[in-house]
Amino acid sequence: MVDIEKLEKLAKLVRYYILRMTTKAGSGHPTSSLSAADIMTALFFNKLRFDLKNPQNPANDRVIFSKGHASPLLYALFAAAGELSEKDIDSYRQFKSLLEGHPTPNFKYADVATGSLGQGLSIGLGMALAIKSDYRLQTTGYRPPKIYVLMGDSEVSEGSVWEAMELASFYKFGNLIGIIDVNRLGQSGETMLGWDTETYEKRVEAFGWQAYVVDGHDFGEILKAFESIKPDSEKPQMIIAKTIKGKGVSFLENKEGWHGKALGKEDYEKAVSELGEVAKTVRGEVEKPPIPHLKFSTRSNSNYSSSEVEKLPSYKLGEEIATRKAYGEALVKLGAQNPNVVVLDADTKNSTYSEMFKEKFPERFFEMFIAEQNMVGTALGLSARGMVPFVSTFAAFFTRAFDQIRMTAYSRGNVKFMGSHAGVSIGEDGPSQMGLEDMALFRSVYGSVVLNPSDAVSCEKLVFEAAKHQGIVYIRTARPATPVIYDRNEEFKIGGSKVLKSSNKDELTIIACGVVLIEALKAADELAKKGVNVRVIDAYSIKPIDDTILKKAARETKAIVTVEDHYSEGGLGDAVLNVFTDNSSVHLRGESSSHLGGVSVYKFAVSKMLMSGKPAELLDYEGISEKAIVKKVLEIL
Repeated sequence: MVDIEKLEKLAKLVRYYILRMTTKAGSGHPTSSLSAADIMTALFFNKLRFDLKNPQNPANDRVIFSKGHASPLLYALFAAAGELSEKDIDSYRQFKSLLEGHPTPNFKYADVATGSLGQGLSIGLGMALAIKSDYRLQTTGYRPPKIYVLMGDSEVSEGSVWEAMELASFYKFGNLIGIIDVNRLGQSGETMLGWDTETYEKRVEAFGWQAYVVDGHDFGEILKAFESIKPDSEKPQMIIAKTIKGKGVSFLENKEGWHGKALGKEDYEKAVSELGEVAKTVRGEVEKPPIPHLKFSTRSNSNYSSSEVEKLPSYKLGEEIATRKAYGEALVKLGAQNPNVVVLDADTKNSTYSEMFKEKFPERFFEMFIAEQNMVGTALGLSARGMVPFVSTFAAFFTRAFDQIRMTAYSRGNVKFMGSHAGVSIGEDGPSQMGLEDMALFRSVYGSVVLNPSDAVSCEKLVFEAAKHQGIVYIRTARPATPVIYDRNEEFKIGGSKVLKSSNKDELTIIACGVVLIEALKAADELAKKGVNVRVIDAYSIKPIDDTILKKAARETKAIVTVEDHYSEGGLGDAVLNVFTDNSSVHLRGESSSHLGGVSVYKFAVSKMLMSGKPAELLDYEGISEKAIVKKVLEIL
């Protein structure tokens, strides 16, 4: 029998902690936290199965506060469970406190960073994928852990929420439970639907979910909804809770103008007085899962033998292979060695060649369809449960998922991204398909690695390096085939580069990557015929960049030229400039000027309005072809 009286006491204690920590901090979102206090108290202290002393136990249920601004509620719940002291909650939002304004993994009970709204359900979907598809529970009959995602009613306006909803029903994730806190008020006014829970219900059910509409402040209704969730259901579940923003404090309840505002001292005392007697010694118990520490069964790769791996292509010098194809072949080799590798693609698998992985390891390939934001959020959820996800699509389409990518960094996600069809070298498809901002995008992400291989060998080796690296890695690949320039035994490392041509008579250094590295090599051969020696460096690692080799080239040659099939802003050229920030004179597109004592750096990049055309035509048009490089180098010298 559920002790509703104790739940009511705990909810009152939670509200007290919410008011206390936000008032002391002088900031935060107390009203958004108060509205969901009852339903989350019922979840934590009645339904949740979670080992507080072993938060990473795979048997634990997971809770994601997609509504991350309700962090006071999250911390108050763990305080009510006895895991945080009043001293802890009094540090809320202070410098170096683990209790940040929006949750991050600095708080040991937060798997991911949240608060950029609309992303939590995608992350929960990734966790559900990890549970259903990526390991098997050892104990027969044990129910799969559940993933609970708390969302605000404002954030369900985000398209990424509905992207996650349609895919969750497609994959039949009955252990994914969403909770919508329908408190009617957003940040600046009423939400789109207000308290129209009937419309929420119809929309949720239209996406293939089982919906439960409850009074979010009636413990009887809340508990009944939780009990109605069937452990063997193939339908994901959504609890639609009608609540009151600011619930428990009369002058805050359902009032506009209080979002994100803490109470002053006088209002705080008034609010606490309204709560009545608070049982500060009461503590809620969170039930542990039946298995104290669950072990995963080892995933089998028996459908792909080592002999088959040996039959995969081993590239020959001069052979023309697109790096995007080498990526797909590398994934198969990697998947045969590492059972934690999973691959996600947004309906481009026949262009990114990730379909090769699907053919060999179908249980570890997830078609995400054309919904890139959800794809990246799902990858983060998989990463949070120990998988190593490789996410692939056209480079141009990652731009629409940039928010999810940056939040992956704040979540300490171990996600690998591959963008194909990068640059004008894709040719006739035209501007909409040309990824020309991708290096700038990924370089700007905290802690990221950005790689741009130029041939099949370097691409394969860098895929394996990406898998070994802990954190975000972006691999840029191209549509056209390029010749193999490296021996299969060549080694590549993150932060490295390759000097492909050099002599003690080099007058200038050309630094390039990807498709245009091949153009630079051809240009160097042509210049040599004219009696001009130039050094050529393959800067395949753009972030981190090999500053040692670049500085050596700057000392030994008269100037540095960077060539890239990317916009001038934020790509390889800017990465090189960062190496010489203190003493560079910059010349754009071959324009000349002088700067005594500095390093002359010339950036050759995409700068004109894009259009369709043959790859060679477009490279020449943008001034990054063999012919254009030769012409500009001669002008510089």
